[in-house]
Amino acid sequence: MSLDSVPAGFRLFLSELSVLFRRWRTWAMLAALAAVPVLIGLAVRFSPRGASSGRGPAFLDQITHNGLFAGVVGLVVCTPLFLPLTVGVVAGDTIAGEANLGTLRYLLAAPAGRVRLLVIKYLTSAVFCAAAALAVVVGGTIAGAVLFPLGQATLLSGDTISPAEAFGRLLLMAGYVTVSLLGLSAIGLFASTMTSVPVGAMAATIVLAVVSQVLDALDQLDWLHPWLFSDHWLAVADLLREPIAWGSFGDNALLQLGYIALFGALAYGRFTTKDVLA
Repeated sequence: MSLDSVPAGFRLFLSELSVLFRRWRTWAMLAALAAVPVLIGLAVRFSPRGASSGRGPAFLDQITHNGLFAGVVGLVVCTPLFLPLTVGVVAGDTIAGEANLGTLRYLLAAPAGRVRLLVIKYLTSAVFCAAAALAVVVGGTIAGAVLFPLGQATLLSGDTISPAEAFGRLLLMAGYVTVSLLGLSAIGLFASTMTSVPVGAMAATIVLAVVSQVLDALDQLDWLHPWLFSDHWLAVADLLREPIAWGSFGDNALLQLGYIALFGALAYGRFTTKDVLA
């Protein structure tokens, strides 16, 4: 099949993915995310007390029994800060980065259209969300396999599953985290349409992620919690039950879909009326 027969939108999408994953910054962020569970595994492996002190992230004490929990701990640690940080960088750069480089007008001069460009930019940042979550899983799995035994995994419900099933649960957790970050990615896209300074859009997105989690931690604002995009982030642990508690997954997906619709509409309204040719 010739390249000319490929739809223009798909070609642009592949081009955006190529640009994203050819950047050293992208690979540096993915490597940093993968390093988090590796460092956790090394700390547990060579600590004289191991992970038996009862302190530290959730599931830390399970790593010595099953190395796959290094990936679980990595996701729990990275979800509140490191993953939103990297997603904020990528999403905040989507439109503002092109405007800052002066390439936005050329993209719009091609038969892409503003709406199609917005959708493709968002899909590209969504792919990065998945890559970021998988980087944590891959780093944790490799570190866990090298440093610790891989045996039967004990779930929160007390049931035990095989290493293959445990790895499948870990991939499900990565999928859950990816879904959790899609709303934040939409916020970053909207912020990116508001400025031609990518650092500003990145900072705004990351700050909003932090503010949402701070508000989510205040019991006095429990009426607000169901509306915060970070409310279900740490419910990823529900995938470590038997049977799997799918309710939190569905609630999280519905909430993120609402944020995608809201901020996607705001980004559309802003970008389609924005003068980028001046």
